[in-house]
Amino acid sequence: MARSFNQVTLMGNLTRDPELRQTPNGQNVCSFSLALNRSYKGGDGEWKEATDFVNCIAWGPLGERVAQYLTKGRPALVSGRLQSSNWEQDGQKRSKLEVIAQDVTFLGGAGGGEGGASRTSSGGDEFDQTPKPSKTAKKDDVVIEDIGDEPINLDDIPF
Repeated sequence: MARSFNQVTLMGNLTRDPELRQTPNGQNVCSFSLALNRSYKGGDGEWKEATDFVNCIAWGPLGERVAQYLTKGRPALVSGRLQSSNWEQDGQKRSKLEVIAQDVTFLGGAGGGEGGASRTSSGGDEFDQTPKPSKTAKKDDVVIEDIGDEPINLDDIPF
């Protein structure tokens, strides 16, 4: 049987504050929704605006960071996979399609405006472009000075 490919990347603004919950076994899960704006040319030749709303789920430490740092209106880049759910409610069959986030990049800086970005993934990698106090290098560390205030340790670079 051939393998399938299920990957989605979305960039939009949060429609509400993220909601962090815990499953009965103690696993953290965060739900949030993105508004995705798009433009298209209608049948009359005029440009029209439309907005799509997509529900997203982030599990574990990724969900904790999303709930901690994102708020309604903040822009975010979400990479993950699509997952569908089916159930019956009040005698009617229901279904939904949502994104299970594997990586979330916080866009727009700390105040929600233009500027820096912070990336976090379910693998625990976190990159933050906000300035931090400089670290003092140990004797064996190879350090190259960046344009910013914080030195870069070459051992931290994944390639």
